[in-house]
Amino acid sequence: MALRDRFRRLVQKPGTVDLAPSKAVVAEAATREERLRELSDAELTTAAAALRPAPAAATLSAGKAGTSGSPAGELDLAELCAVGREAARRALGERPFDVQLLGTLGMLSGHIVEMATGEGKTLAGALAAAGHALRGRRVHVMSVNDYLARRDAEWMGPLYELLGVSVGWVGQSSTPEERRKAYAADVTYAPVSEVGFDLLRDRLATAPDEPVLPEPEVVLIDEADSVLVDEAMVPLVLAGASEHDPADPVYADLVRRLRPGQHYATDEEGRNVQLTSAGARTVERELGGIDLYSSDNTDTLVAVNVALHAQVLLQRDVDYIVRDGAVKLISSSRGRVALLQRWPDGLQAAVEAKEALETSASGEILDSITVQELIGRYPVRCGMTGTALAVAGQLREFYGLEIAVIPPNRPCVRVDEPDRLYATSTDKEVAIVEEIAAAHATGRPVLVGTLDVAESERLARRLERAGLSCVVLNAKNDAEEAAIIAEAGAASTITVSTQMAGRGTDIRLGGTSAADAERVVELGGLLVIGTGRYHSSRLDDQLRGRAGRQGDPGGSVFFTSLEDDLVTQYAPDEEVNATPASDGRLKDKNADWTVGHAQRVAEGVEVEIHRNTWRYNQLIGLQRREVLAERGQLLRGDHAGRLMAERRADHHAELVGIAGEEAVAEAARQVALFHLDRCWTEHLAYLADLREGIHLRSLGRGLDPLVEFNREAVPAGKKLLGQAVERAIDTFTTLTATPDGIDLTAAGLQRPSATWTYLVHDNPFGGLDERALRGLINMFRRNSRRT
Repeated sequence: MALRDRFRRLVQKPGTVDLAPSKAVVAEAATREERLRELSDAELTTAAAALRPAPAAATLSAGKAGTSGSPAGELDLAELCAVGREAARRALGERPFDVQLLGTLGMLSGHIVEMATGEGKTLAGALAAAGHALRGRRVHVMSVNDYLARRDAEWMGPLYELLGVSVGWVGQSSTPEERRKAYAADVTYAPVSEVGFDLLRDRLATAPDEPVLPEPEVVLIDEADSVLVDEAMVPLVLAGASEHDPADPVYADLVRRLRPGQHYATDEEGRNVQLTSAGARTVERELGGIDLYSSDNTDTLVAVNVALHAQVLLQRDVDYIVRDGAVKLISSSRGRVALLQRWPDGLQAAVEAKEALETSASGEILDSITVQELIGRYPVRCGMTGTALAVAGQLREFYGLEIAVIPPNRPCVRVDEPDRLYATSTDKEVAIVEEIAAAHATGRPVLVGTLDVAESERLARRLERAGLSCVVLNAKNDAEEAAIIAEAGAASTITVSTQMAGRGTDIRLGGTSAADAERVVELGGLLVIGTGRYHSSRLDDQLRGRAGRQGDPGGSVFFTSLEDDLVTQYAPDEEVNATPASDGRLKDKNADWTVGHAQRVAEGVEVEIHRNTWRYNQLIGLQRREVLAERGQLLRGDHAGRLMAERRADHHAELVGIAGEEAVAEAARQVALFHLDRCWTEHLAYLADLREGIHLRSLGRGLDPLVEFNREAVPAGKKLLGQAVERAIDTFTTLTATPDGIDLTAAGLQRPSATWTYLVHDNPFGGLDERALRGLINMFRRNSRRT
């Protein structure tokens, strides 16, 4: 085994970080444990404080940090592990296992550590965050939601206090002052979206003391694969109120009456829909005999197409739910409500019109940032998850991060059965109910992972008809998910859950009270049932990992069918000639291969789309950094005032004579900031329109879309700063001073009356041109066959 691991490291195989040095550190820490147990709490805090470097050394150490972390530096890692272990024992009643300390050391080395479910990642991460803080660096621990951020900050609070490290947390409801205080702590827990939104708001600050975020230093990412891969392509947006018209319900009513096949057709992947000739004639007649494709009716054509997309391609209880009178999007990777997430305004409004709901506020994008770019701001990056190895290539390519696979404290004894494949989805669901009934009859707890909300409710109805009571956890009641999932290991419990709802919550055999735990062990532990393969094998592994924690017994099995969306979308041309048994089950190697083939194709397409998004955002990120550098000079210096004094000396002197030097400098700053922000907003809109249409133009000529995008976007970006300066100078010339000051509103410097933040759901029809997407799928189908 050791020889094989050395060979894998030699060829730079992902997940082969050498743990030998860290194991030696952990062994050394064990020799110091007895000495530390004799210390008082105050003496233990003093021992932790002694680990902090002198201010000059801390600055030097931080300066040496690489893009994904730095070597151990001057910190005594063995002493840190020993002090941290003793502090955890006293503050939390938990003595970290050796493998938890290995995870801590992996994160202190700037790696993503893979630790199995139930192995104590939260404590390992807290010790790593404390270690980075004791090095003199401010740490942001990013999670996927408010609940985990607050829970972990409060849970680990006594540990941090004993180590002399301050801790805070940020949530959606935090006020600006609460955020500023939380970010001032040594360690701050926050959802990744909230950190991104705070960054966007800070970028529109008009006074030096307004920003709440400090300079980025260390980010430690919980559920790292979810944040860095699943959410990486989702832009976080700051929007401002505008005068855009809401969707006209006439279009929603019109497309609702169109018939599939006759009036419109969808492609085989279900990602695009278009009017047929008959459909176009029907629409034209219903709208008063217009020519839908004339240049005068471009807006109408767009509105009809968006309404058609909303009606046909977006399914209620699959892509979104309606709750509290509003459309709530569902995360495809987690099966839960995607908080604050929405589609681009036109599509969002179309779905609201489809559901006869009041249209939510629309606006123009003032600024945006992808999760990928947000994480990339931090000089030191690390994190933890239960399933990192499957995306090791992406973490290396896009973030420069390597994986340290931490062995479990106890060997995993979970029994993972081969998939059970059925000819039809109906046969599959019948078999799932029978399997649940058989397990339930013995008292064995069952956790069922479904693919979407609609399936979870459909399965619940089947179980009810079979006389089986279950708890349904899906996007409609996610507020209670942690409490529900925590009881999933109780005897005779049936829990039906969409994907990874409740992720981050331990499932203990016997439930939280551990009642009947021994009986559940004798029954084989928690049984996890998957109702179909996900688009990524990593998500399958996450579901499996809910059973078999800390050496517990457990089992898992996936039920699939040839009618599953995964197969019909990514392997529609594969023929299966096997004859199913009387219950519809297929026991055929070629049929099994088809399901695996479809999943490999889906994974390949997702990576390529991620890579494509990353390439586009590289250029936008460079342009954004240039704009922000200029904005920083305007916000914190006298750059604007000097510029106006040079370019408009007479007017500058006149204003100074009435309103004073300080007031004129402030007015110049506000004018320059306004026009720089305005030019950036307009540039973002231009880039969005450019990317939207670039594929059709370039592919028609056989050109590379990315090259064509850069060819037009680069010159536009170079003009931006100059345009902002000229506009600012023109406005400055119109300013008038009175004894009451300088009236900026009269000069047209009117910022949006309201701003709000949200996440833009990646275009559900594909960010690439549809022909390119189909080409991608076909390419990965061929590659999958060869392998």
